[in-house]
Amino acid sequence: MLTLAADIEVLARFGRALADPIRCRILLALREAPAHPADLADALGISRTRLSNHLACLRDCGLVVAVPVGRRTRYELADERLAHALDDLRTAVVAVEADRTCADADDKGCC
Repeated sequence: MLTLAADIEVLARFGRALADPIRCRILLALREAPAHPADLADALGISRTRLSNHLACLRDCGLVVAVPVGRRTRYELADERLAHALDDLRTAVVAVEADRTCADADDKGCC
């Protein structure tokens, strides 16, 4: 069983990874299928350098792994459960967004 401190650190790393829209797009793309960096960069419409920086962050967070394939490297989610977690999180966020009960949400930027 993980300690509370370890649980918090894992969630914080996941939160850092999801804090950037490009990293979210990368994770969602890899949820669909593993991909080579050049293909990911083209699909997301970003430079390979920028993609490389984001992939490094996602690797450091333990969310993606680099798999050597001949002379190339393919990226994939580090664990298949991450795909389910992303789906669950996306569903929960959409449900919360649809049911905003805070009257000041738009003015305060909360909720």
